Amino acid sequence: METLIGKKAPLFKAKAVVNGSEFVEDYTLEQFIGKKDVIFFFYPLDFTFVCPTELIAFQRQIEDFKKRNVEVVACSIDSQYSHWAWLNTEQNNGGIKGVKYPVVADLDKTISESFGVLAGEYDYDETGKLIFKGAPVAYRGLFLIDKKGIVRHSVINDLQLGRNVNEALRMVDALHHFEEYGEVCPANWKEGDDAMKASTDGVADYLSKH
Repeated sequence: METLIGKKAPLFKAKAVVNGSEFVEDYTLEQFIGKKDVIFFFYPLDFTFVCPTELIAFQRQIEDFKKRNVEVVACSIDSQYSHWAWLNTEQNNGGIKGVKYPVVADLDKTISESFGVLAGEYDYDETGKLIFKGAPVAYRGLFLIDKKGIVRHSVINDLQLGRNVNEALRMVDALHHFEEYGEVCPANWKEGDDAMKASTDGVADYLSKH
């Protein structure tokens, strides 16, 4: 599948659990257009091993996203009922109780498919039987979607590889810096570092300082 970078994020309406316990029937990211940037991330399954570390890590730094006016939203192929159960299970028992940001249900796998993170595909075997090749779950995809609904950053990890929440924050800062100052952000840039003007002179100025 071709990249979503620079394109409108796929639209969807789906069931979700918000605030740790409340069911929502038609959750959509469209509600944030013109208002907030969004970090939308996929994880494989509820009640697993690496996944709770990621969801809890995002919750621990949720205030860092809020002060940047960024909405954090998670999604997996589990049902809203599985999400609710996991959200209401104590962390010392393998749950993610305390996570308050929305968790979207993608039971029919259409959201994962539209974002290009489904870890397999439907096919037919030699007898004509419908089968699924690969894993019927989402890779660990993360998408930074701006206020216009455009995907500005994405990263997709294999199922075994957890993500870095600070890197997601760094990319938000880079996007906001560019939007405010018109300067582009070089490798390993972080808030407070010198950025670069998007011109030959800007590159020369930056290189002369490093």
